[in-house]
Amino acid sequence: MALITENNRQYYAGAQGFLAASALTGQKFTATFDTDLVFGSFNPLETDYALNNFKLYTAAPGVNQYTEYTLAYAVVNNVITITAAIALNTSIVVQLKSAEGGNYGNRDAYGSAVQENWGSYSYITLNDIIDNFMVGYVGDGKLIGKVKKSDVLFFAKRGLQEFSYDTLKSIKSQELNIPNSLSVPIPQDYVNYVGISWVDLAGVKHIIYPTTLTSNPYRTPLQDNDGIPTQDNFGSNTQGTSIINQRWDDNNLRSLNNDLDNSNFFSNIYGGGFGNGFGTVGGQYGLQPEVAQINGWFTINERENKISFSSDLANKLILLEYISDGLSSDLDTKVPKMAEEAMYAYVSHAIVSTRAAQPEYVVNRLSREKTAKLRNAKIRLSNIKLDEFTQIMRGKSKWIKS
Repeated sequence: MALITENNRQYYAGAQGFLAASALTGQKFTATFDTDLVFGSFNPLETDYALNNFKLYTAAPGVNQYTEYTLAYAVVNNVITITAAIALNTSIVVQLKSAEGGNYGNRDAYGSAVQENWGSYSYITLNDIIDNFMVGYVGDGKLIGKVKKSDVLFFAKRGLQEFSYDTLKSIKSQELNIPNSLSVPIPQDYVNYVGISWVDLAGVKHIIYPTTLTSNPYRTPLQDNDGIPTQDNFGSNTQGTSIINQRWDDNNLRSLNNDLDNSNFFSNIYGGGFGNGFGTVGGQYGLQPEVAQINGWFTINERENKISFSSDLANKLILLEYISDGLSSDLDTKVPKMAEEAMYAYVSHAIVSTRAAQPEYVVNRLSREKTAKLRNAKIRLSNIKLDEFTQIMRGKSKWIKS
């Protein structure tokens, strides 16, 4: 059986057509997209209608004018059942929601179902990983004679999490505007940041670095005149706003970045002589590398679970790149096929190494196999192209050691 099951119309346009074979009620039409149909309601006036990842359109026999079908129908396991009777030879089209709105009716089927399916052939789902493992690695005469599928699921999820941190191309990104509060909430599926940049009018990124100039206090207890924290009626310390954060936010860092040599602020902080930073005497001789940039700074505010920025970045457009663990939603539970074998090796080692009375040489062999296949996956997924590397190094006066 072929691995590609969608035709070109289904893949590129996200559309599939049917023809009513009779005028009877309750006719059924089966959608064969790789993307499952999500059905909330057939009625556009109901709230659940927004849950649909598709729209249904019909055209009268011999007419090429499609309109959205809003009479009663139901969807179960990708089978569409139209409740009312429709005319013989009525054309029916299922349009997955698309960034362009689709090609039928008012072209307002806006969404991302079509685009999310593009490129899906390069991935294998986590469920397929588990099923394949049960077939290929578990059974009589195989390395693992017997194992619960729930155990395989647990270790497969752990493997996906570990791979997401440093092996898989699981970097997510958000385009954000920095408000006047100079802070944005940490994304819902955030694990760690990869990079943060602000984007100029030409669309060019400028890297923003974490700062060592200040920090965010995790607790800000109010104190009495003797410096003792005060408590509320429940015996807990009362918390106030952070004075440190307020002072940092109130600084006008624009003038600091635009006029380094003449900034009294930098003179006061970094000193004014040779070798002491950004001092007014001697220009920028001996400046400190961690602050020798003009793109602004950010800090991770653990108290408020926000990313805070310096004041010169107010109202800037930023690109936040971060990693997740690959398990935040069903759409994330997929593995690049180039890392598929490494996943099997990870699960095999995890299952065998956690069992009692396993021969140590078997555990060590599986450990070496896991390491080798993980290394191969990293090399494959690094996507290094020789011609691109050559272009970067062209004109460089340096030796490359092999």
